[in-house]
Amino acid sequence: MTQAHKLREILKRPGILVVPGVYDCIGARLIEQIGFEVVFTSGFGISGSTLGLPDYGFLTATEMLLRVGRVVQSVNIPLVADIDTGYGNPLNVVRIVTDLVQIGVAGIILEDRELPKKCGHFEGKRVIPMKEYVEKIHAAVHARGDSGLVIISRTDASAPLGLDEAIRRGRAYFEAGADVVFIEAPQSVEELKKIAGAFPDAPLFANMI
Repeated sequence: MTQAHKLREILKRPGILVVPGVYDCIGARLIEQIGFEVVFTSGFGISGSTLGLPDYGFLTATEMLLRVGRVVQSVNIPLVADIDTGYGNPLNVVRIVTDLVQIGVAGIILEDRELPKKCGHFEGKRVIPMKEYVEKIHAAVHARGDSGLVIISRTDASAPLGLDEAIRRGRAYFEAGADVVFIEAPQSVEELKKIAGAFPDAPLFANMI
């Protein structure tokens, strides 16, 4: 069983799965030794630790692949890679997903922000049209083939366009083939409950940072 298929089996269980974020092999090894079942590589963390720069799109796909590939090789648990916007258009998404499948990544987080991207925790972020992002999901689904790669669709639409629009996008992304829905930056417990209520049929991801 591949790590991607292992992650799919884990996601079938009821309840909350805690997935710590790391930016290097030491962190990933520690997470595994503590007993966590899944780890993810943080785009924010890798940009800061590799370049000493904020998560504004400075990190290239090549730099991300190099760091993520080493982390994948250092652990025996599934790894989810934050791949930002997919580093371009749907063709770029096909390329990066193909490479990630080859190095054994179990899942990806793909976001709908404009290029040049700005970290979702900063002010002034903007999102691309929903239709354009749906094409990126289709590209990722095509590129993963039968690998089982788990696709986590992230929308940052809540801040610029409102929570209702973010939920609408999340539904469209799930229907386009994403496996997990990630509505970034809910502002309260009430908003978290609203998101959960809108997706009774989909696994959800919440970023606690």
